[in-house]
Amino acid sequence: MLGNSWFDGVQFCQESGKAYVLLTIMGSMGSTPRAQGSKMVITDDRQFDTIGGGQLEFEAIKHARELLANGSSTQEIQHFPLGAKLAQCCGGATHVLYEVMNQGVPQIAVFGAGHVAKALIPIIAQLPIQIHWIDNRAAQFENFEFPTNVSPYIVEQPKDALASNPTLTHVIVMTHNHQLDYSITAEALSTKNLNFVGLIGSQTKARRFKTRLTHIKTINELEKLHCPIGLSSVPGKLPIEVAVSISAQLIGVLSNDNGTQDNRHDKQTIAKRNWLNTKEIIGRL
Repeated sequence: MLGNSWFDGVQFCQESGKAYVLLTIMGSMGSTPRAQGSKMVITDDRQFDTIGGGQLEFEAIKHARELLANGSSTQEIQHFPLGAKLAQCCGGATHVLYEVMNQGVPQIAVFGAGHVAKALIPIIAQLPIQIHWIDNRAAQFENFEFPTNVSPYIVEQPKDALASNPTLTHVIVMTHNHQLDYSITAEALSTKNLNFVGLIGSQTKARRFKTRLTHIKTINELEKLHCPIGLSSVPGKLPIEVAVSISAQLIGVLSNDNGTQDNRHDKQTIAKRNWLNTKEIIGRL
């Protein structure tokens, strides 16, 4: 069970690939809420431990999240005269060290929480990625044990989640509705930071979608679309078989993004290696 100490926060963020700021009370003068060396961890939506509460902590958390929004790893020290600046009755002064840990892991959105998605999430959650799992049906997330790097979202209009997550790098679309798939895909192709848009479906669905999208998207945008998603060399139509196929392709895409693929390998060799990597992950489930 996840605790609430700053150490638990660091562990949680490192395991989930989540960016965070480690706050540390440095030198203190006079009366202060917490002693020198006190720490807390701040993420975009959580906090672990405390550096004393009150206006000091409020201002420190606000500034920490501003630093997170900048997207770079850095260190910074701020001076807080508690009485003069923050109107805290203890009246001392302290310095707060901000250590920003933007880990830069891929941010992946999975749209749809059906059978294939439920088979896919436990596999890809073992990768060093942050997963945003999005559906407009709350019941689909019931009784599911979420890995630490998976954040579920219930969104009335799923495509709106693209605008609210500017750090997304990859999108997988597999909702229960073809028109919903289309609207999310069309929006994702226009999103600048995304370099991979995977869409589940048959060859017939792929042709129909690509024909429609050709009239409203540029060639560069359409190049981001992979439909049907998954490796053709991994056969099968069962949810777990489709999930394995998608996982294998995603591993290859992530490896290529990181520059770890050897250009001497041909496509068949790369596909085989991705398949073996996926089997190794599944073996740990």
